[in-house]
Amino acid sequence: MKAHRKKKLITILSALALLSTAVALLLYAIGDYADAFYEPTRVVKGDAPLNKTIRVGGLVTLGSVKRAKDSLYVEFDITDNQEVITITYDKSLPDLFREGQGIMAEGKLVDNKTLEATKVLAKHDEKYMPPEIADTLKKSHKEGVEKMKQEKNNEKGDY
Repeated sequence: MKAHRKKKLITILSALALLSTAVALLLYAIGDYADAFYEPTRVVKGDAPLNKTIRVGGLVTLGSVKRAKDSLYVEFDITDNQEVITITYDKSLPDLFREGQGIMAEGKLVDNKTLEATKVLAKHDEKYMPPEIADTLKKSHKEGVEKMKQEKNNEKGDY
């Protein structure tokens, strides 16, 4: 093999090795965040990892907000209309945070029913809801309607 061809081949192989390494590192980094969003039902089932930063979204349950009198600490429940989990947060909540509203909390799971949040995001107007939460609520609503229809059909057949 001639010297200039050998030099080109080494350059190309070196570039491919560097590119492969960069892609591998990128995929490894993305892998940690690929499935970072969970709905309360998946969290309760145990699909979400403990002690790893994740996002959980749902509607703030009416009457569930409990605030500490001497600090910013707050606890509240969120639901996807199937399961309920508790969120604990020790910072100032967004101004738009309210009961009955869709939120997304980011933090680490203490257990399958409690998330220690480091960040709480609230919707920015009355029509906006994060797509993940909207999809989850639509899905759980459809499942609930189907379940009610099935229960009605079972009741009709029990005469």
